Amino acid sequence: MRHRSVPAARRRILVATGNAGKLREFRALLDDLGFEVLGLGDCGLAGAEETGDSFVANALLKAHHAAAATGLAVIADDSGLEVDALGGAPGVHSARYAGDGATDAANNAKLAAALAGVPLERRGARYRCALVYLPAPAGTPPIVTEGVWEGMIAPQPRGGGGFGYDPFFFLPELQCTAAELDPDLKNRISHRGIAMRELRERLARGP
Repeated sequence: MRHRSVPAARRRILVATGNAGKLREFRALLDDLGFEVLGLGDCGLAGAEETGDSFVANALLKAHHAAAATGLAVIADDSGLEVDALGGAPGVHSARYAGDGATDAANNAKLAAALAGVPLERRGARYRCALVYLPAPAGTPPIVTEGVWEGMIAPQPRGGGGFGYDPFFFLPELQCTAAELDPDLKNRISHRGIAMRELRERLARGP
């Protein structure tokens, strides 16, 4: 009698976000590593309060919160937009630039208003991402990686892809905004993609 082989169970990993756009990008970035990728909503969890004064501090808060609640290996990201003409704002407040619970549209409207009249040469900006990987079991030291994506803020939004500030984040070398990029290309060159590149090498070897 022949026995059919049973596929190995996929390793579960929790991405500590409730942002559908981020979760979609993380699932694409982790697709070939054999993980079952869960979001906070899949585990019935609310996000941690982001009280840190840096992207790394907030990512660590999110990772420890999610790991303590689930016992799973966790990837946590904190990222945002830094605009030179605004002294680095919105920075760690990017997701709530227009207030707690702000929509992407509201945040983008506030950004556009804040930069009204600012000439193109002073619209330099960057997306910055901090990633924290916290393996299971608890007590294992986290791995922290960072990525920076340079660009500028366009006077008008362009494109219907991406999320967040992508319609305004203009890439001079490609002559398009992040919202106009093919998703696969964006995942390769973005701040999140850069931070993930180093992390992927470690994850490929297994938690």
